[in-house]
Amino acid sequence: MSTCFHCGDLCNTTHIVYKDKSFCCQGCKTVFDILNDNDLSYYYDLEQTPGTTPNILEGKYDFLDNEQIVSQLLEFNEQGIQIVRLLIPSIHCSSCIWILENLNKINIGIQTAQVNFSKKTVNITFSPEHITLKNLVILLSKIGYEPYISLEDTSEKKSYTDRSLLYKLGVAGFAFGNIMFLSFPEYFEVSEFWLEKYKYVFRWLMFVFAIPAAFYAGADYFIAAYKGLRSRILNIDVPIAIGIAVLFIRSTIEIATDSGTGFFDSMAGLIFFLLLGKFFQQKTYAFLSFERDYKSYFPIAVTRLIENADTTKVGSEYAGVYTEHSRSTKAKTEEQTQVYDLKKGDRILIRNNELLPVDAILIKGQALIDYSFVTGEAAPVSKQSGDYLYAGGRQQAAPIEVEVLKPIEQSYLTQLWSNEIFSKNKQHLFESLTDQISKRFTVSLLIIAIIATIVWLYINPAIALHVFTAVLIVACPCAIALAAPFTLGNLVRIFGRHQLYIKDSSVIERMAHIDTVVFDKTGTLTTSTRDTITYEGIALTTEETSLLTSTLRASNHPLSRSLYSILDKNNIQTLDDFKEETGQGIIGEINNHNIKIGAFGFVNTSHKKEEKAHHQTAVHISTDNQYKGCYIFYNEYRNGVKEVFDQLKKTTKIVILSGDNDGEKEYLTSLLPKNTTILFNQKPEDKLNFIKHYQNAGRNVLMVGDGLNDAGALAQSDVGISISENVNIFSPACDGILDASKFRNIPRFLSISKKGIQVIKYAFVFSLFYNLIGLGFAVTGNLAPVVAAILMPLSSISIVIFTTIATHVLGKKLTKN
Repeated sequence: MSTCFHCGDLCNTTHIVYKDKSFCCQGCKTVFDILNDNDLSYYYDLEQTPGTTPNILEGKYDFLDNEQIVSQLLEFNEQGIQIVRLLIPSIHCSSCIWILENLNKINIGIQTAQVNFSKKTVNITFSPEHITLKNLVILLSKIGYEPYISLEDTSEKKSYTDRSLLYKLGVAGFAFGNIMFLSFPEYFEVSEFWLEKYKYVFRWLMFVFAIPAAFYAGADYFIAAYKGLRSRILNIDVPIAIGIAVLFIRSTIEIATDSGTGFFDSMAGLIFFLLLGKFFQQKTYAFLSFERDYKSYFPIAVTRLIENADTTKVGSEYAGVYTEHSRSTKAKTEEQTQVYDLKKGDRILIRNNELLPVDAILIKGQALIDYSFVTGEAAPVSKQSGDYLYAGGRQQAAPIEVEVLKPIEQSYLTQLWSNEIFSKNKQHLFESLTDQISKRFTVSLLIIAIIATIVWLYINPAIALHVFTAVLIVACPCAIALAAPFTLGNLVRIFGRHQLYIKDSSVIERMAHIDTVVFDKTGTLTTSTRDTITYEGIALTTEETSLLTSTLRASNHPLSRSLYSILDKNNIQTLDDFKEETGQGIIGEINNHNIKIGAFGFVNTSHKKEEKAHHQTAVHISTDNQYKGCYIFYNEYRNGVKEVFDQLKKTTKIVILSGDNDGEKEYLTSLLPKNTTILFNQKPEDKLNFIKHYQNAGRNVLMVGDGLNDAGALAQSDVGISISENVNIFSPACDGILDASKFRNIPRFLSISKKGIQVIKYAFVFSLFYNLIGLGFAVTGNLAPVVAAILMPLSSISIVIFTTIATHVLGKKLTKN
């Protein structure tokens, strides 16, 4: 009886022959046809019968026709785009990732799909006009990836915990311990006991323990090596799989022919320590997940509105102004709070250009929401009071008041930060150091094994095969496989502990290659909390002051926030209109009266007056197109700015790109090293183009900005770090977020990144040292089981200890003042 080419099931009731291939149903034939027509037939080379289809009961997913249920499952539903996160327990290898992330080629309604391998989830963006959620789930089930959907989990997404690694680690450890125990008589040459009575029993018991260790605990390495070779990639799993296979085969032959006890102890130990490294890596990433690590600090500080119980007192104190507007709202005070502290029912204020951290209902104000951070679609959506707003949208108009519907799901913001929209320009720039080493290692290993075998064929053909297998056994790169995850995992944790939160370990690798550091000035080099501000010009009326305060309240620019902090907060009104021209200024309007706040040329379009305070940082004001005056800022630079410059100049080129005028050029020049590039009046696109120009010249650029006007430059740079001063700005375009209080540690972070890569290289050297010792025994035909049993675990343990101690020492440097 024929089996289905796609899913491997028997063609019992239906047998369809199509293009000389057998299919069990029209569904499998259709999927094959779609894959074939879209040049995706390579999928069938990745894994035998990859499309294993679960037994789908008719009507199993009819509940997805219920719009209320669908709305609970969807994470986003706006602008004809829906986003759903589905748990796929059957995700297990590279072919799974490959087919799931190419779903857009299978169905035109699917736009993007991103797999989170560790959590076994896939985030799918699709158009409901072309494919419904029900049909999407059925499609996934037909190609072998049936989602696990539990309506009990609709309010809080739960990740699937794969315990198979723990089981495999337990099996490998159990086998390793027992095989070592059974090998003791051989180690200590207990001849009478071993040779005369129980030799065969003990050896075959070791064989029995070795079978699950090799074919269950070590199965993933064989699968990964096979996938890599199919893809013509020599990954680190190839030599590991060769080592395990050779250990098992040779040991089995030795036991069967009574020519030795074999190397089952070394094989089990190798698998155990490799799985231990993988387990440590998973636990490290779990520890670093934002559900835990960000709980103490998150870059989104939300403005929560607290009702003031004493409304009568406030109203009488500001009679004539406040009383006029008290009919629309009670008096409220504003407080900055962490997103983790938000509860359902809380009222929060979302300013212009702020990100919505939670799903919410619009209560008051005109919402113009840009969901490009979620969908890539830049067209803003207008919302009215009572409309549903999704987390991840960015407000593009005046401040709005919203009510929280759900507590924050930190994993969603992490997902937003890691969206491919912001990472696709950087992922291809750096090839993993381990992958680079593994290619050379594998080729070198095979060459040495072949040469040694040829030499022994002339010297003593009887042991030539013994030498060949011995080289493959002892040179297994287990230590190399452990070095990078242990080192980078430790550094990511250490950086987070010192309040530099980075996306993933590849950022550390890119930081190690930085040779140019570009700084924004306002909000990056300067602080917005300790500015001295004076006013020069025509005094503002009460109504103009109220309009000024209400407009400043809408902006997140550091100068706006500084000025807003010193002005009266009790006459705040809801703006009728608000606009912000990036890098120029803001416009607010109430009751047909408007105010312009920003650069002199933006505010005073007539140019009839000379700009005041030309040599200082200033915010100019005009009301109803009449120039009024300006607030002059005497910026206070962050502690340690000069120290940072002095340290960076030793290893990198420093560049300052500022959107302000050159009023502080003289002071900045005194802080900076000679010949530093300083450019003023830079628009956001100017900063982006400047960085692109440096990159085209072969420079590796780190951009340090405030995340507001620098989003494009942060995304373009090789590494983008956003300085957070507990303000309401979160830029998914950045690679790392640094607490402003740790600004002076920037040179140390770069230095530690470079030394972290050196630690990995040293670990490779140590691994090579062990391999050379083992090769010395192997190529001379003297590799005894006890030597392999000592060298292989010792190399793994020593690498783990070395990387742990080395990264701990590096982390100590961040605690020094």
